[in-house]
Amino acid sequence: MSLFDWFDNLRKSEPKIQKQQEREVADGLWTKCPACGVLTYTKDLQANYFVCAECGHHLLIDSNQRISQLIDPQTWQPLAENLHAGDPLGFRDRKSYSDRLKETQLKTGLKDAVQTGTGLLAGFPIALGVMDFRFMGGSMGSVVGEKLCRLIEHATESSLAVIIICASGGARMQEGMLSLMQMAKISGALSLHREAGLLYIPVLTHPTTGGVTASFAMLGDLILAEPKATIGFAGKRVIEQTLREKLPEGFQTSEYLLEHGFIDAIIPRTQLKETLAQLISLHQPFCSPLIINDHSQREQEDISITEQENHLVPRL
Repeated sequence: MSLFDWFDNLRKSEPKIQKQQEREVADGLWTKCPACGVLTYTKDLQANYFVCAECGHHLLIDSNQRISQLIDPQTWQPLAENLHAGDPLGFRDRKSYSDRLKETQLKTGLKDAVQTGTGLLAGFPIALGVMDFRFMGGSMGSVVGEKLCRLIEHATESSLAVIIICASGGARMQEGMLSLMQMAKISGALSLHREAGLLYIPVLTHPTTGGVTASFAMLGDLILAEPKATIGFAGKRVIEQTLREKLPEGFQTSEYLLEHGFIDAIIPRTQLKETLAQLISLHQPFCSPLIINDHSQREQEDISITEQENHLVPRL
């Protein structure tokens, strides 16, 4: 027997040591804070409105979570939920715009980057729009503009306060000029809402940039923001390259904008619903019961608003 055979037989005869089975942890059971790195039981984090109890960092949340945090249970009534975008420009980058839309709709379960509707907030009837950054960076296209306009118009007719939760990278480049038209269209609807003596409050969350900041995000009677949210028009790097100057520390954060008078208050997410209810009660102390109109047939149908008939032109 060779020496190699002897060692081989020795290894085979040695008792096998059973490896201790690692304990499996279910996906989503724990969440790591991106700011401080602390692991938090996801149910506890959800109970705290997805705000880290250790450092106060506000984690990104989607539009469905926003609605559940602000609207009283079983009072949410969506508006214009079947609107979806067309592809009037035939835009294509790495993939066609139409394919990108279908892919994002399948991934998020949304038709576009905003959900709109009416409901009760601590008993007060409101009209609420919630942008969702998951849908193409919350970019503002023709559907976002149309849905927000219909929401504001419905609120004006029904004497409701409007609250819009802003989270966007700006206008949607795949729709070109059509996306930029939404800035003026939404601003016009808000002007009529203000003339009716009704309240509008935008809540700026991380991030709120581009054409959204340049329009309806900054047109509120009171402008609120979440802590440490990025708020601005162009990116910091673009501004520094244009001005050839170093920008101040914390530039384009909600704290910096509050200090310089661009926003009215920074409200932690855990206090947002209570704060909004107080503001509505002060502005509309004798609020009427929630009015839910029968919506027109065009809001119930599956409409593509950027195709040949285009609902945008009559509004301008």
